[in-house]
Amino acid sequence: MASILLSWDSSGQWGFSFGAIGVLSACILWGIDNNFTRNVSAKDPLSIVAIKGLSAGTFSLILSVILGFPLPSFKFVLLAMVLGYFSYGLSIVLFIRAMRELGSARTSALFGTAPFVGVALSLPLFRESQGTLFFLSLPIMIIGAVFLLKEEHEHLHKHETTEHEHRHNHNDSHHTHGHSDNEIPKNGHHSHVHGHEFIIHVHEHAPDIYHRHAH
Repeated sequence: MASILLSWDSSGQWGFSFGAIGVLSACILWGIDNNFTRNVSAKDPLSIVAIKGLSAGTFSLILSVILGFPLPSFKFVLLAMVLGYFSYGLSIVLFIRAMRELGSARTSALFGTAPFVGVALSLPLFRESQGTLFFLSLPIMIIGAVFLLKEEHEHLHKHETTEHEHRHNHNDSHHTHGHSDNEIPKNGHHSHVHGHEFIIHVHEHAPDIYHRHAH
């Protein structure tokens, strides 16, 4: 609804531009990518981001060469790598860690609140006047994001017997395996191959790596 208001043409005409199709396609592909990434979110985030970054970078480089774009200067490459480290590498590592605990939909919704920060910064920086539709659509977007982030539920569900490795602690009912003295670090988080027994229980949960069951 907010997107419709923001793109409303004062002449009252409706239509699809080539740019709009591009934006929709990017959103669909991002959603597919997030769901694929969620399925491997229990793996090492650094390895996942390294593979994704090298794959995307290699594709972009080959495409640029095919299209005839000149290679940038070494200084520009270094600056791009520094920017990419924070805006892509580090952010995606945190994004994958969030997927473990929140699932793909909630993580994407939380990640999608970043434009609100951009909007808040752009108002004092560019000092462009905003129309009525902007102020009508902004609360709608905020309400939608809050609904996605605050959704909670609990019901009877089961966990099948499984064995895997990922970073975890023993503050929940899913990690009841034992350890010898001084084997767990002081912060409680550690990683090793461990098993989960079959269990049926009821508790409030999110679609994290332990709760991927259907509804």
